[in-house]
Amino acid sequence: MYAKCGDIIDSRKVFDYLPERNVVTWNAMIGEYLRNKDTNSASILFEKMSIRNAVTWNEMIDGFAKGGDIGIARQLFNRVPHELRNVVTWTVMVDGYTSNGKMEAAREVFEDMPHRNFYAWSSMISGYCKKGDVNEAKAIFDQIPVRNLVNWNSLISGYAQNGFCIEAMEMFGQMQAEGFTPDEVTIVSVLSACSQLGLLDAGKEIHCMIHRKKIWVNVFVLSGLVDMYAKCGDLINARLVFERMTERNTTCWNAIISGFATHGQCKEALEFFDRMESSNKRPDDITFLSVLSACAHGGLVNEGTEIFSKMEKYGLEASVRHYGCLVDLLGRAGRLREAYDLVKRMPMKPNDTVWTAMLGACWIHQDKDMTEKIVKESAQNVNMVTATDSHYVLLSHIYAAWDSWEKAERMRTVMDNKGLQKTPGCSLIMPGSTKNTFCVDAR
Repeated sequence: MYAKCGDIIDSRKVFDYLPERNVVTWNAMIGEYLRNKDTNSASILFEKMSIRNAVTWNEMIDGFAKGGDIGIARQLFNRVPHELRNVVTWTVMVDGYTSNGKMEAAREVFEDMPHRNFYAWSSMISGYCKKGDVNEAKAIFDQIPVRNLVNWNSLISGYAQNGFCIEAMEMFGQMQAEGFTPDEVTIVSVLSACSQLGLLDAGKEIHCMIHRKKIWVNVFVLSGLVDMYAKCGDLINARLVFERMTERNTTCWNAIISGFATHGQCKEALEFFDRMESSNKRPDDITFLSVLSACAHGGLVNEGTEIFSKMEKYGLEASVRHYGCLVDLLGRAGRLREAYDLVKRMPMKPNDTVWTAMLGACWIHQDKDMTEKIVKESAQNVNMVTATDSHYVLLSHIYAAWDSWEKAERMRTVMDNKGLQKTPGCSLIMPGSTKNTFCVDAR
């Protein structure tokens, strides 16, 4: 009771006063130390134990693995008596490796397992997905002799998190075809896939499925619905879902703010930001990126600079992306000198995005002198070595607008020499189950 209420000191006092202790008591105390990241105290108790059971070893291995000390976790695993090393022990070791990104070691232990449970399979799938190796994750999935919902969720979630959203939707369909009913974990993943693909109709079908199949609606499902509707441009439904929520997390606030900001509803985005500040949820890095982006697109210079200054109030350190938003805001408003001075004052080196924002502002306001200064400044920056196609295309357009055709052609030549190609604009259309992608390369 003391431990679960967070009072580890009184918990230990009761433990010390006990006239007799059994293995369950020892395990409870060790487990609580490990959950509080106190591996030293847990180790001292562990070594004092005269009798240990499988739970004792599993707790210790899991505790050290979650604390990032995978070496000690493996040493403990190797010490487990043969008769106590059960399928949970093996699974805890596999999960320890996958959680720490050690997939080769995880695969080695996984292959040596005498028996595998569904959690071990899912841990391997999730581990490969976290590393971005979705092909290997799918290969593991295909080897599962009997799959359950957790296995399906691991793969679908992994696909969605790595941007393989079409594959996530295909697996979602296949899962249902094989007789599995989705749960709230599945729903969150497929809503994410819908939002990334902009599949509003599919997202609405999933919303109906939630009610039809009576799927448990928690804050993560509702946040997923807000995010899906917002990213797909249906701000009315996004707001309806949001306003009906009794509990809102930071992800949900970010989704609604970002949705309004992305679709040009800048004042509404700022209103939601004000409401978030008035609530018990603190804005994070993503919140500020969304709000600063809204200010940039809405030309709200005073509001943007004031919001940028609030980051320090919340203990947040501005990244190059936040500075890039502020540069873009000042540049769009025609305050190029202020934007340039900000670039020079940044505590980190400006990246290609920052320079491109400056060039974009120069193009909009036809400031030839500032353009030449930016070109000279950015050419001396190491980031120019890896500048993106947009940087050179923008320069080419600027020079062409000034009838400086020789310089414009030189930018095209630089692109060719660097092997850069202009990224084509693409649209995805999915009539029925057939997907078609149309691309336009506008030069």
